[in-house]
Amino acid sequence: MEDIWDCVIVGGGAAGLSAALVLGRARRRTLLVDAGAQSNLAAHGIGGLLGFDGVPPAQLYAQGRRELTRYPDVAVCDGDVTGAVAVEGGFTVELAGRSDVRTRRILLAMGMRYDMPALPGLAELWGDSVFHCPFCHGWEARDRPLAVLADGDRGVHMATLLSGWSDDVVLLTSGPADLTDAQRDRLAEAGIAIDERAVAELVSADGQLAQVVFADGSGIARSGLLIATTLHQRSSLAAELGVAFAAPSPVTAEAVDVDAMYRTTVPGVFAAGDVSARMPQVAAAIAAGSGAAASVVASFLEEEK
Repeated sequence: MEDIWDCVIVGGGAAGLSAALVLGRARRRTLLVDAGAQSNLAAHGIGGLLGFDGVPPAQLYAQGRRELTRYPDVAVCDGDVTGAVAVEGGFTVELAGRSDVRTRRILLAMGMRYDMPALPGLAELWGDSVFHCPFCHGWEARDRPLAVLADGDRGVHMATLLSGWSDDVVLLTSGPADLTDAQRDRLAEAGIAIDERAVAELVSADGQLAQVVFADGSGIARSGLLIATTLHQRSSLAAELGVAFAAPSPVTAEAVDVDAMYRTTVPGVFAAGDVSARMPQVAAAIAAGSGAAASVVASFLEEEK
């Protein structure tokens, strides 16, 4: 008889590791395939995760992998899932450089990629003094001169939110601002200045943001920058499986649509973490992975009635 896994988890970040732990404890044969390169690896630490507050993401993932070694029904494979197709009784999953595997269920947990501005100097500061989430990084940037790179409704929301961590916040629209008079009044009431000059470059000092430089050569000293980013799928796997996607939002362009039990629109395919989230957060991804794994187990019970 062909060897069949109960579940293949695609992705070894917070959601995938959490799901593998629950499935292992439920004695379900589970293969976790991890391509690495989680989107938050550049971050200096995980902000706001109970028990791991400020701990580098890589340390959390290494700890998760160590915990999985206690469960003989869980195997971890480093590599890429290059495709998956539905077959009788489940799915065939294609692994780069390895033989295909059969599984009864698939759990998508490969996270998302951030679509960031093509701005010189940004990449080396990303995840530290340049960030996308004030809940994750605001504490470290507190009481410093900060800026928000965004416009419109999102820019107003982000700037007013960030003002909870600093009284010195400037909204950079990088061009003529798309703001109503009411929005301008709201920003003024919050003490937030608006700068409409085109942003050209970020300058760092000792590994931290020091200045935002504009296209006209002038600049503004800032110690932290919150930027508007949009999440996109890392690969075409979800689309190839035929799952539906939720309506786009300013934060997530291609989130996998799931129900309250983390089931996608394709029977046997589940999703958890940033791949299906509207607000990317490590704590939420861990919770979603745990819930999705419990849902996978429940699906077997329904099938075996």
